[in-house]
Amino acid sequence: MSLRNSILIIAIILLVDQFVKIYIKTNFIYGEPGQIDVASWFKILLIENEGMAWGAKIPGTHGKLILTVFRVLAVVGIGYWLYDSSTKHSSNYLMIAISLIFAGAVGNIIDSVFYGVIFDDSYGHLATLFSDKPSGTWFHGRVVDMLYFPILEGNFPKWLPVYGGQPFKFFNAIFNIADMAISTGVGILIVFNKKAFAKRTAIESYK
Repeated sequence: MSLRNSILIIAIILLVDQFVKIYIKTNFIYGEPGQIDVASWFKILLIENEGMAWGAKIPGTHGKLILTVFRVLAVVGIGYWLYDSSTKHSSNYLMIAISLIFAGAVGNIIDSVFYGVIFDDSYGHLATLFSDKPSGTWFHGRVVDMLYFPILEGNFPKWLPVYGGQPFKFFNAIFNIADMAISTGVGILIVFNKKAFAKRTAIESYK
């Protein structure tokens, strides 16, 4: 697959990701039950986090800045990986996977870098785009998540040690389009590992 096609994939994912985030950010209030129940196992609601999985964050005054800078550097590395793979005419599996990972990473970095200065906060009211009173500063924006799939809810059996009788929920993570792109890209690398990293001569045998 050509680098041009990879760029097209990246552009489409970024456009969809940012459109959805901006819509959710300006139409949902954080922390209020203004969620949409698409189905019993699929809901849309607004949460924001520091940009790490499961809402984790780096402690300290500069924790958020450190995380954002690290992610920017990581994206530079992924971008080079994509370019290098295109020059080596790597497999379509690898090119698509890297494109998805790159797009997802950039999508969340946009939130982290810009959202703190172009939005006010979403607490108690709808956020305003290009607000006169931004919620933060450059590199200190929060990543917007909205996709929630509580497929299974219940309680652990009472006989189970430690967690017995306690409620559980699967799947309780809330994520966004960019996260989906990253997960799909990583999934392709895992499931189709041999094809993704096959030499060019070997790739032809798959056709």
